[in-house]
Amino acid sequence: MQDRSNFLTELPNPASEFLDSLSVEDQVKLMHQQDLQAANAVGEVGPAIAAAVKIVTERLRLGGRLFYVGAGTSGRLGVLDASEIPPTFRADPELVQGIIAGGIPAIFKAQEGAEDDASGGERDLVAKNLTSKDVVFGITAGGSTPYVHGALRYAKTVGSATIFLSCVAHFPGETEVDVVIRPLTGPEIVTGSTRLKAGTATKLVLNTVTTLAMVGLGKTYGNWMVDVQASNAKLRDRAARIVQTLTATTRPRAEELLALAGGHAKVAITMHKLNATAETAKVALGAAGGSLRKATEK
Repeated sequence: MQDRSNFLTELPNPASEFLDSLSVEDQVKLMHQQDLQAANAVGEVGPAIAAAVKIVTERLRLGGRLFYVGAGTSGRLGVLDASEIPPTFRADPELVQGIIAGGIPAIFKAQEGAEDDASGGERDLVAKNLTSKDVVFGITAGGSTPYVHGALRYAKTVGSATIFLSCVAHFPGETEVDVVIRPLTGPEIVTGSTRLKAGTATKLVLNTVTTLAMVGLGKTYGNWMVDVQASNAKLRDRAARIVQTLTATTRPRAEELLALAGGHAKVAITMHKLNATAETAKVALGAAGGSLRKATEK
């Protein structure tokens, strides 16, 4: 059994030594103060996050996929981030995938023993037919999860790009990868509970990596979600407002363009700007690598 008593996320936090004796108001204040440390820790590893964004964008552009691999909270955060990519950016669900130790049941109920299976990560990636075009992004806030390290070691043998996110300092035996993202969030307010600051930092990092990778793939126009999947009333309204704003047209005309474009805001905007049919707009976007700006601004 590995002695993790000196790992940063396992140390007691002096600030919360008397947590149970504080008023609820002071407990809330302390939680907020600690959460700010998570955001600051992410800010300090900006260059590593940028390197990860570049790798992910390049591999996705070449037809690869991004696999988040984690256990417990780390795994659930990967699944969450992956699940939000298709509706936000009209991306194929296969493009970004979350793999969690213990499988689907672990998303809803803790399967803590699964994280100790070092061969499990490899086995789950084999089932995904991992290739050298893909990226494996291992997430383990506490640093040492065997399931994650097993996945990363296998990914290296395949030639996949590898990224590792950890909230503890480098330790002997840590898998060597292409990029390490290491936001040192410090001891948790409840000792060892990495669902807190470490989890917050993880969510911030994943948000940044996938959002900016999608930006790099041309799935936004400025800060507009032009590739939104208009699959419910809220998103249909958002798509109509995006088209109306970016074409400076009326709401009825925006809705008409969207209908002709099959609900795809980016196609509708291209149709308007090029005075083209939906099919011609799709061809123009394809030639521009999916970039609305490149397709319409000559």
